[in-house]
Amino acid sequence: MRVDYDALRRGDLSLATEGAKHSRQDLRQLTEEMIDAVRARIAGATDDVVVFQPNDPEADDPGAPPAEREQGWTLGHVVVHTTAGSEEGAALALTLARGAPVEGRPRYETPWQEVTTIDQVVHRLDESRRMRLAMLDAWPDQPHLDNAITPIERYGPLNAPARFLLGLMHEAWHLPQLEEIMRQARAARGA
Repeated sequence: MRVDYDALRRGDLSLATEGAKHSRQDLRQLTEEMIDAVRARIAGATDDVVVFQPNDPEADDPGAPPAEREQGWTLGHVVVHTTAGSEEGAALALTLARGAPVEGRPRYETPWQEVTTIDQVVHRLDESRRMRLAMLDAWPDQPHLDNAITPIERYGPLNAPARFLLGLMHEAWHLPQLEEIMRQARAARGA
């Protein structure tokens, strides 16, 4: 199944329109594809790669000491961040699908500093897959597709499928970051 996440992020495609095209079963498939895409990008990663500190000029933090300004996120950090975002999207989508009001952000991010092994990363991905699919399974047979929220003004009101897609879009945005971490880690160890 193909979703142009880059066009969605740029605003060339509407999340609301794209969301209307996707059934709950489509969202299940897109979730499976996203987790598989992450796993494909980190294939061959070892514990040292999980904690490898990449250089990332886009991570420039003017408030950080000069030596730390371009320190990128570790692979473990990216994985816990992206899975937390997609799980939040799934939880909000479930709330919307049930017709309930959304209050606050149901976000929890595993402390990335504690994710130091590839086994922990794989477990986090498998756990996130299970949780997201379970939340999709909890949707009512007739979801309330008229129930919407506007979490980010430029994307407009998002109903359950669109809000779920927003989480996947965010995760897709980080895929090149995972590729770059893997590239830098291989180069650093001379592989």
